[in-house]
Amino acid sequence: MRHLEIDLSAIEHNFDLCKSRLGRDVGVIPVVKADAYGHGAVEVSRALEQRGGVDYFAVAFPSEGAILRRGGVVTPIIVLNADRDSFAEAIEHRLEPEIYNFETLKCFLGLLDDDEQYPVHIKFDTGMNRLGFRTGDLQPLLAALRDAGERVRVMSVFSHLAAADDPAEDDFTRRQIADFQQLSDAVAAVLPYPFERHIANTNGTARFAEAQFDMVRLGIALYGVGIDGVRQAATLRTRVVNISHLPKGATVGYNRRGVLKRDSVIATIPIGYADGLSRAASNGTWSVLVDGRAAPIVGNVCMDSLMVDVTNISNAEVGSEVTIFSPIHGNTIADLATALGTIPYEIMTSVSARLKRVHVR
Repeated sequence: MRHLEIDLSAIEHNFDLCKSRLGRDVGVIPVVKADAYGHGAVEVSRALEQRGGVDYFAVAFPSEGAILRRGGVVTPIIVLNADRDSFAEAIEHRLEPEIYNFETLKCFLGLLDDDEQYPVHIKFDTGMNRLGFRTGDLQPLLAALRDAGERVRVMSVFSHLAAADDPAEDDFTRRQIADFQQLSDAVAAVLPYPFERHIANTNGTARFAEAQFDMVRLGIALYGVGIDGVRQAATLRTRVVNISHLPKGATVGYNRRGVLKRDSVIATIPIGYADGLSRAASNGTWSVLVDGRAAPIVGNVCMDSLMVDVTNISNAEVGSEVTIFSPIHGNTIADLATALGTIPYEIMTSVSARLKRVHVR
């Protein structure tokens, strides 16, 4: 047994919880890029689509949107990182690209028929300094949109908060929100039709009510991390495949980094760094649960396996269930991220595709 178990009921709970904290008419965009942060984009999207209340899904690249379309998802999909090399794929699958500079706008217009009105989303850079039109681009952008006429229809104007989770940067975040208000107002003044506005991610939604606008993008909270009340959806499970009784002074693993300080019982687990568990978890940095009890990693994490100390777990045997991470306190994705000095996003998206996803309720 080696699989990532995804609790769809937890994801649905998180969606409902986040939506309940929004204004009555605020729409929701679940972010399902990177295979829904490793949770299975098709399964997550179909579950939320069937539940109702989704305005758009958001993916990073057209190839991700194409997978959703082939999986039967019909809800509109925003592509956050489309470019000249992938616009044709976006059009083929009726995906709606983010337009973030004049080059992408010109290139995309060149692919459209003269009588076509294709939906697009205009992004402004209000401080992330990654992608988006800047304040100085506003007047040329408005002119370009007027020149485009009815060939494109702006479905939304949006931006991205850079530090909404950091109270020390709240003044910067508020300036971003205010700048976005001004920029989107300027676009609204020249377009002859309405569009949606969105800037808030998970943390922006939770901490800045004024950032809700017409829609919000739900990312990490959807999968159970980041705000109070959400439930972690993912559990990485496997089983013990070997038990060794080793004397004090024996070494375990590559480079003999695990030196036993007592006679020990060592279990081998068929999960390694090729499955997404970083080598930084080696030598006691992280403990897995064997039959619900903590077992610290001994030695270096290998490519396909790791070894743990089960000396104090008397019922540990070949076949005992192991959880690498789970919703259990002390064994969560957030706990693992803290132990490794990284963020939960990296833990989620690092789980290898060679591990089967099992979706349950």
